[in-house]
Amino acid sequence: MVANRDRYTDRRDAGRRLVPLLSGYGGGDGVVVLALARGGLGVGVEVAKGLGCPMDPLFVRKIGVPGHEELAAGAVVDGPTPETVTNPEVCRLARVSEAYITAEAERQLAEIARRRRLYMGEHPPLAVAGRTAIVVDDGIATGASMRAALRAVRRAGPAVLVMAVPVGAPDTLEALAGSVDAVVCPLRPDDFGAVGVYYADFHQVEDAEVIALLDEANRAVGRW
Repeated sequence: MVANRDRYTDRRDAGRRLVPLLSGYGGGDGVVVLALARGGLGVGVEVAKGLGCPMDPLFVRKIGVPGHEELAAGAVVDGPTPETVTNPEVCRLARVSEAYITAEAERQLAEIARRRRLYMGEHPPLAVAGRTAIVVDDGIATGASMRAALRAVRRAGPAVLVMAVPVGAPDTLEALAGSVDAVVCPLRPDDFGAVGVYYADFHQVEDAEVIALLDEANRAVGRW
């Protein structure tokens, strides 16, 4: 059982609690919030509004083990040069082939392209080079999706790369720390279970909510 003091009301509450911890990175046009779609958008909208900066979705798709799709063999993230990250131990134990990873990555990239069109319309992606990029999600368990996301964002050339999550598994946070300039995570329980247990409301985020969150964040700073 997780104590109430260690739980967030919902993703937006979690985002509001992150803002004071991120205020030292400034705001405005020099900062961009990149929120993992779809769960990270509720957190990201509050961070973006609190810092007065724009927000973009960061599209990452899990590559599941055949027959056990909830188990991540890897993940793929879009961008000028798409990034695929694998979990070697899972691939070895589940006998996941390189050919399967390649084919599934292509399938997931097609789904990412569909979602980008749906969520962003004609709006171009934010430029990241030379800016402070804050990559946000609602929590981190194994870190497969976040690892792929950070690699892709780093290749875009930010001046500073920050990973900000409301809750995370300590060993995963430690493993990812070398990929960023800073880690912001206020809740790091030693007995970490699933991300959802740290939220009173952890509903599935649907497409309409994503579109509304992006609109809210970017209209607040006059981008859209």
